[in-house]
Amino acid sequence: MNRSAGRLSRHRRGKVAGLVLLLLGLVLSGSLYAALSPATAENTDTTAAEVEKGRELFLVGCAFCHGENGEGVSTLNGNQIGPSLVGVGAAAVDFQVGTGRMPMSQPGAQAPRKDVVYNQEEIDQLAAFVASLGPGPAIPTEADYSTADLTEEEREAAIVRGGQIFLTNCTACHNFDGSGGAMPRGGYAPTIRGVDAKHIYEAMLTGPQQMPNFANGNITPEMKRDVIAYLEATEEQPSYGGFGLGALGPVSEGMFAWLLGIGSLVGFAIWIAAHTTRSKKEKVEA
Repeated sequence: MNRSAGRLSRHRRGKVAGLVLLLLGLVLSGSLYAALSPATAENTDTTAAEVEKGRELFLVGCAFCHGENGEGVSTLNGNQIGPSLVGVGAAAVDFQVGTGRMPMSQPGAQAPRKDVVYNQEEIDQLAAFVASLGPGPAIPTEADYSTADLTEEEREAAIVRGGQIFLTNCTACHNFDGSGGAMPRGGYAPTIRGVDAKHIYEAMLTGPQQMPNFANGNITPEMKRDVIAYLEATEEQPSYGGFGLGALGPVSEGMFAWLLGIGSLVGFAIWIAAHTTRSKKEKVEA
């Protein structure tokens, strides 16, 4: 018994036994992985196909400004035609292309919203390719931005919180009502009234054009959804003050007061003066 036990103990400590155990462990772990996660492998193939299709679309519609590998393009005098897309993430592509801002007809300080060129499947493929260039924000899910599952009390609380966040961080550019406004250097803050909740979320997440980037570390996903709830509430609220004047605040109101109000008073004063002079002339002739 002692001899056989000693012989087994020596074999256990041998190099061959260690290699055999290592191979058995690798085979067992590989078999378990293949058996328990076939969907993951299939998803990887699907993503690779989307990236390849997205690259084909990118080379045709985007590479002229952003470079064949998304590295960006600059002119000889240093002016940038298109910025680098490495690290912008899929969310930036879904926002820019999904709102028609990209591809741009020509480079400029602001990318205006226009008709969408690509369908959603092609947008997803472009987003997959750009996401493969470097880590960045992913496209948000409906659970991130939708307020449909909130109760009435939760919605009211979200509107109050979102209003405070919006008034603190957004009204300087977008106006208190989200109607937008002028910006320096040829840019402008576009209106966010009637914009899809997903695109509002993505704009806060990625910071397009001159807009600052509100990453999840600065404004959490819950806070972003509160802002969306506030904007939805402002669209549902009627204008109780008569003419809304675009909800642009003192600019449009001051223009209305000067042109219509004071302009009418000046015109009325001129009319009175003209009639007074005519009356005096008629009396003198009589």
